[in-house]
Order: sequence, then structure tokens, then C-alpha cells
Amino acid sequence: MELPQIQYDVLASLGELPQPINITELAAKLGRDQSPVMAACIELQESGLLQINEVAFDEFSLGKEGRHFADAPLPERAIVSVLLARDGICKLTEVPNHCGLNAGQVGQSLRWLNQRGWAKKEGDTLVLSDKGRDENDVKQPDELLLADLAHDRVARKDELVARGIDVDAAVKLLAKRKGFLNIKQRTDRKVSITDKGRQLLAAGVTGRKKVTRLTPELLADGGWRNVDLQPYDVTLAAKKLYPGKEHAFQRTLDKVRRVFLEMGFTEIVSPWIESSFWDFDALFQPQDHPARDMQDTFYVAKPNRCRLPDDTLVESIKSTHENGGDTGSTGWQYRWNRDLAHKPVLRTHTTAATCRALAAHAQGTPGKYFVIGPVFRRETVDYKHLPVFHQVDGIIVDKRASLATLLGTLAAFYKKMGFPKIRFRPSFFPYTEPSAEVYLWLEHRDEWVEMGGSGIFRPEVTLPLGCRDRVLAWGLGLERLAMMIHNLKSIGDLYFATMPWLREAPLCRS
Repeated sequence: MELPQIQYDVLASLGELPQPINITELAAKLGRDQSPVMAACIELQESGLLQINEVAFDEFSLGKEGRHFADAPLPERAIVSVLLARDGICKLTEVPNHCGLNAGQVGQSLRWLNQRGWAKKEGDTLVLSDKGRDENDVKQPDELLLADLAHDRVARKDELVARGIDVDAAVKLLAKRKGFLNIKQRTDRKVSITDKGRQLLAAGVTGRKKVTRLTPELLADGGWRNVDLQPYDVTLAAKKLYPGKEHAFQRTLDKVRRVFLEMGFTEIVSPWIESSFWDFDALFQPQDHPARDMQDTFYVAKPNRCRLPDDTLVESIKSTHENGGDTGSTGWQYRWNRDLAHKPVLRTHTTAATCRALAAHAQGTPGKYFVIGPVFRRETVDYKHLPVFHQVDGIIVDKRASLATLLGTLAAFYKKMGFPKIRFRPSFFPYTEPSAEVYLWLEHRDEWVEMGGSGIFRPEVTLPLGCRDRVLAWGLGLERLAMMIHNLKSIGDLYFATMPWLREAPLCRS
């Protein structure tokens, strides 16, 4: 009969060693790791060839606080020494002057002095008791235990008892002193060979080696015939590996880009520093609008002036602001200032990019465009707002487009992002009419969450840019979408993420 080599080695060793023997000692005798030896013992026990006996025991070691007093007297013992040196009486306020304790430590030690019966407080004075005098040179169980476990020693209860320490009394005294003593439950496993195992050894059982891989040497000399290939258990726990991967928010941005491209959109880009012309004026936002104030917008000092497009387009925007131009509107009825349009700003929205695309779009040709990027506003920082955040803006240019087209497109986008439940609420935005806010339903929070705005560009936006087709438009926040995808409660968790979260964040949603 043959046994796997490690099982044979365990059984043969037990046939020669005194019984029972600790698993740790057996592994040391065999020169092997404890884990495979333990696994072999379990398999041999299942075959009735050996017996494993488990005995639970307590393992004692000192905690962080306890290590301070392994070689030094406990605070109450130090106070007793002070009292003995002063005829058994001393004012509480004077005790710190005669030992290494501060006033707080002396105050905390009163409970231990009283519990041991060594001293008592009378007014503002501490008085030594007869018991305190008698036990001055008598080490208590807790003191003996602390001294025995000095220098990071670890001991079992039976070992401590054998050295004359009343462990139960010591534990009782130290129970309320946090950080003094660590007690861990351990299991001692000892093995012994059974009669069946001895009979098998006597019958001449041999070992058959197991290997984890088939080497060229085994193939060359035919040794593969005398070994067993070790099967792999894919259910066993393995070391976690954390391969490099993109940041969770970057993956969200990439998915948004991929979804719009799959839906037939063309991606466009624009500079982070925009002229006020494209950021505000082209969107029919009056030059005295509060959003253009310094407290809401980041203006750029260098360069302090941006180039404007050709004069024909600039004049068209100017007349639209002043009197409505050819749009049929009355405009804002003020004198438009060209110098204000030159002022550079950190773009407050990515809609400026879609305006540029609209101006370059061929008249009468349908088109779909989107842009993803950061925008900048003077926001008050809180759990869901930062002065820098990301948006995805998009437009659909088509003379037959309708509000239903707009709502259907956004519903399809969010469904692809994993949010099938969406609704729209009528709203107002300066450059779209009609307008609607977009909301997503969060199941785990049982609420609707606003994601951004949408609508149909007003003629005051499209006609000055030379577009007479209907234009559907939207601007959606992406940080909030990423927070919902990754189940984060604060935008700070997205930007100031911890390494454990970055490692564990799943690459895809189930």
C-alpha cells in the first residue's frame, strides 16, 4: 500500500516518537511547514490511522500599558512608598512632589488604593492603612504576573500557575485596567498513532511523492510514473493581488464617452480658458447677469484679453443682445460692451464648446455632438460641491428634432449607465425653452436625485450663430453620477480617496 509522501512521513515519525506529540513539534521534527503537516494529520485521522486531540488554553501577554509597569511599581505602590516615608500621611497635592506621578495619575490611583485597602482619603489628605503597611513588601498576584510577562514574554495559564502565580486573582485585579493584559484563546493540537496506524507501518506501507509540476527531469528519466501530481484546490484562500487600474472616476468619464460614441455622437473639445463671448454672450446671457460677477466666476488675469471670432458673428450677437436682431425677440434692451466679451474666464460650463460646434456646423445638416471636461465656479465646498467639477454637454441639430427626441436620448444614455428609472421636471434656463431638469431614482436611498438640465435652444442662441435648425441641448454633472455608481456619500471620497477604496472599487457594476 502507498500513501502520499507527507502522510507517510507523518505516520512513520509518530511510530518512533513518544505519544502524544504537539503538531508544532512534529512539524519541526519533519522540517516542514505546519500547515501541510496539519492537513496530512487530518487526512490520516479520517482514515483512522492517527488521533488528533484538541485542548483549548489561554495565552497571556502584556498590553501596551502593562509593559510600562513590568519593571516599575504600580502607581498605588509608589504612593504607598511616599506615605511610608512620611509617617503614613500626606496631602494629596504634595504626593506628586515625592514620586514620578502627576496630579491626574494620583487621582486615578485612589480607586486602586481603596480597592486594595492600602490607604484612604480623609479630606485633602491621604492616610496609610495597617494593611498598606503590612503588604508593603508583599507582591500581589497582579504585580507578580506583570513581572513574569516582562520583556514581551508569552505564557500559558498552566505555566504561570506552576510558577506560583494566582492567575485568577491577578486577572480579577487587572480586569478594569485597560491595556494592561492581553488574553487570547488558543488551541493545542496533539496527535498520536492508532493501532491501525501501527499495523499499517508493520505491513510495510510506503510513501508516494506528490509534485506540483511536471518537470523535464521527471519526463526524461521516467520518474513521473512514481509520483502523483498534486491537484489544485481553486476554492482555497489566496493572497489578494491588486493590479494597476484606472481611478474609479476616470472609468466613469470613459464610460460616459463610450456611451455617447455608441449612440452616434461626435466628441468635440474646447479650451479650459474661454472668452466671455463664448461662455456667456453667445448663450444670450446679459452682461449684467449675476453669474458674471467676480463672486461667481473665476476671471483670468494673464492673458487679460481673448480674441473674438469674425466681426459678422460678433455683430450678430451684439444686435441680438441689444434689440433681438433677426430673431423676432426684443433682446435685453441695453448697450452691449465689446470689451467685456474679450475678458477671459475659466469656463463655467462646457456649453461654450457646443456653441463653438454649432457655429461651425453646416447649415441644414443633421449632427450630434458632445463634450466632457472640467468646469470652474466659485462654489461653497461641501459634501456634494467643489469649485472644480466635470460636465458632459451635448447637442442634437436636426430640423425634425423634438422635445420627445431630447428626453428619449437622455433616458437611453442613463439606461446604458445603469439607471433605468428616470424622470423630467419642467424648469427654466436662460438659453433653452422649453427646459427640463433630469432626475434619477436611487433604490438604496429611496429618492430622486437631480443630475442636470436640458431643453431646446432659444432662437436668440441658434439664429445669431447661423443655425436655423432645431437644437436640443443638455448639461449633466458627472461627479454626482460617479458617486451614485460607486455608492459614495461625499464628493471628497471621490477626489481624496483612500488606498483601500481605490484597490477594492469594482471595475464594473453587477
